[in-house]
Amino acid sequence: MVFHYNQHNNITSLDPAFAKSQNNIWAVNHIFSTLLKLDDTLNVVSSIAKDWEVSEDALTYTFHLRDNVLFHDDSCFKNDADRIVTAADVVYSYERLLDTTVNAPGSWIFAGRVADVDPFVAIDDSTFVLRLAAPFAPLPSLLTMQYTSIVPKEAINHYGDNFFKNPVGTGPFKFKRWLNNQGLFLLRNDDYYDWESIGLSELDGIRTSFIGERSIAFLELVNQRIDFFTGLESSYINTALTPSGELREKYSDRVQFIKSPYLNFEYMGLNHKASDAHPLLAVKEFRQALNYGVDRALMLKSLRNSIGVPADAGVVTRGLPSYDPDKVQGYSFDPDKARNLMNGLDQDQFDIPLVIHTSKDYLDLTTFIAKQWENLGLTIKIEVMESAVLRNAMRNGELGVFRASWIADYPDGESFLSMFFSENPAPPNYTQYDNSSFDDLYHQSLSSSDNAEKISLYQEMDRNLVEDAPVVFLFYDEVSLFANKNVDGLSRNALNLLQVDRISKRQ
Repeated sequence: MVFHYNQHNNITSLDPAFAKSQNNIWAVNHIFSTLLKLDDTLNVVSSIAKDWEVSEDALTYTFHLRDNVLFHDDSCFKNDADRIVTAADVVYSYERLLDTTVNAPGSWIFAGRVADVDPFVAIDDSTFVLRLAAPFAPLPSLLTMQYTSIVPKEAINHYGDNFFKNPVGTGPFKFKRWLNNQGLFLLRNDDYYDWESIGLSELDGIRTSFIGERSIAFLELVNQRIDFFTGLESSYINTALTPSGELREKYSDRVQFIKSPYLNFEYMGLNHKASDAHPLLAVKEFRQALNYGVDRALMLKSLRNSIGVPADAGVVTRGLPSYDPDKVQGYSFDPDKARNLMNGLDQDQFDIPLVIHTSKDYLDLTTFIAKQWENLGLTIKIEVMESAVLRNAMRNGELGVFRASWIADYPDGESFLSMFFSENPAPPNYTQYDNSSFDDLYHQSLSSSDNAEKISLYQEMDRNLVEDAPVVFLFYDEVSLFANKNVDGLSRNALNLLQVDRISKRQ
């Protein structure tokens, strides 16, 4: 009984320290465990740590570990067949993330955030202490990220630079074989600690294939040669879905389609400090007019078969507690209001081309927006750039208008709001936004231990962003899952994280 799913990008590493992209994150999540984890509603719950407490000053977190979490059997442990996870393993794993010789992309989780002296301490085998340099309320959410998976020092020493293809973890499935460009094969870990509470998985293993074209993966699914894949592409979206975003009837006997909120905010960045910025981008009323000039609902229906929801309430997306369109009222399509805002501006500057930078993958969306802005009397030019070149130019602050998105690294509104904190470089602050009132609220939210207060602060920050309009708010994305009819137990979470421990297949 094997669950076979497809990733359209190859896995590059099975080392948690390099779990940067979805293809790596999913595989690492099957093999490893973290101190804390998320349930399907994105609440932080226990994992290797059975419980934890926070000091009154919000600087010290004390975690109490389970005593029944075992690393997978591996030759690196020599004669120690039942190697139990201890607090010393947590210390080692976290210190490794900060080790500059490792050069882990996940080092940002702790860099500049933990105390300079003794940030990670093992009090005894079952008690781990983490100390912060300053309060950071979202910390528990960060500790659910796959970067922070617990790894054994013995495996790192034994495999050295080859640990990335010889992973040893504590997760529900253990490594069997990885054939580059062909497939990853995992076997059920019968010693996984959580089987006691959720029941032993019916799956014997997991197989991951790497079909690059989602249109081909869809045909493989229809023909029941794979069980699952995720994501939409223009190459097959009209074949699979109706304009209203429903699975076409002819596939309903073999395929199930699931969509749910995704913590992905799509936007047009407006950087009035950029070297190629249009002079009117420095004017708030102009930026507001650009927002009123986009028919988001029509854009989603025409280009995405109604997958996604118009961004109607700031940058914090659906699926997070602070999202509330009643308390944060965003922009609707109102071209008359857009023209009224532009009437008081220097009309001569409308002839200066407003250049939109995009990659070829989003040219259709950018063209749609450009035509809508041309209807307002603006002169628009589109410049298509290679994705890597585009990201580098955004990072260097060279682009006045650019299509971009932000996927939350962890389920907290702060992950989105950090894009506009003036002390942050690009990324995440690609628009070079600088607002002292916003910054004050951001600082307050980081030290707040009261959830209701934190949500209120997030919403106030979001209202500031709607007023200042440093971006054109486009849409909140949705997770799109395609699976065979005989697959049960698929997780539906707004991080689009595939959880395999509860999946089953009917014969």
